[in-house]
Amino acid sequence: MLKKTQMAGALLLAGTLFLAGGCGYKTDPVPPDSIVPKAIDDLRYSVSEKGVTLNWTFPKETIRGGDLTDISTFDVYRAVVPLNDYCPTCPIPFSEPIQVTGGLVDPEKNRQGTYETSLLRSGHKYFFKVHARTSWWAASADSNIVTFIWHIPAKGPEGLSAKAADTSATISWQAVTSLMDGKQVDYSLSYQVLRSKDNRNFAAIGSVTSKTEFVDNSLLNGEKYYFKVQSVLNVDKNSISGGISDSVSVVPFDLTPPSAPSGVTAVQTGAGIKIFWEKSRDTDVKGYRIYRRGGNDKTATKIGEVAAVYAIFEDTNVDDGTSYYYTVTAFDKAETPNESVKSREASIRH
Repeated sequence: MLKKTQMAGALLLAGTLFLAGGCGYKTDPVPPDSIVPKAIDDLRYSVSEKGVTLNWTFPKETIRGGDLTDISTFDVYRAVVPLNDYCPTCPIPFSEPIQVTGGLVDPEKNRQGTYETSLLRSGHKYFFKVHARTSWWAASADSNIVTFIWHIPAKGPEGLSAKAADTSATISWQAVTSLMDGKQVDYSLSYQVLRSKDNRNFAAIGSVTSKTEFVDNSLLNGEKYYFKVQSVLNVDKNSISGGISDSVSVVPFDLTPPSAPSGVTAVQTGAGIKIFWEKSRDTDVKGYRIYRRGGNDKTATKIGEVAAVYAIFEDTNVDDGTSYYYTVTAFDKAETPNESVKSREASIRH
């Protein structure tokens, strides 16, 4: 009888231990801090007529500061709220995440994650956040949340043109009046100018403008630039990027002449008359032109040209007893050279 009682007690104790040991499986395991990535803090978005594109930087460290070698996946969470139902103080109703493949972490560069979607509904407010995962059970905390209102975008501008000037170009276009679906624009509209050197990779320059003209004063003469313009619809203080125009190219050119030489002096020699001057202070001077006017002439005629390294010219084609008046100009390295005004006249009688 005693043995049976002892056996029953042993079975009861074993069952109790089994249940106690099984309690650990009632909740998800907690990953160690050494593998949990830091939260993404630079989630950003761009909206176009095609939809929205999210970008972020791969985390490089764990929450303890250790190095990460790879990210297995990113969880992209999305919430959609009709504008009529939006409540600023209500919780954001994020849906189940969409998984985006991760990859190796580059310790030298900031590798970028990307997610694109065109499944957007007009008149709705969107919210996005992202988690980074190193495994199915080790995910980062929430990233920063980005939000925007989606609306049918405006068409891209037409009639784009560019006028070159000295280190600048003026870009102009026709006003946009229609949305992508053909309906008339019923919100205020702005424009964003885009610039490229290769006609492929365009970047926004300057601030958005409500005008249909933009002056870019940051160009280099002789370089070729490409421009596009994107329409931006302003809906309830939210910017909806719209269509983009065709590109137009322009090459700004130098229109500024160098300063005139100073200190022009004429000295008689045995062979003729030597003209000296002080060089122009400008760094893009290519050379100098020498002009001569006879005593009875109203206008001067060019009689020679020298490179910028020289500041002297000898006029050997002179007549005794004739008065001559000399002036010098500087010209630059532009494709069509810009010439300075003439210097003060210098003369000598012989």
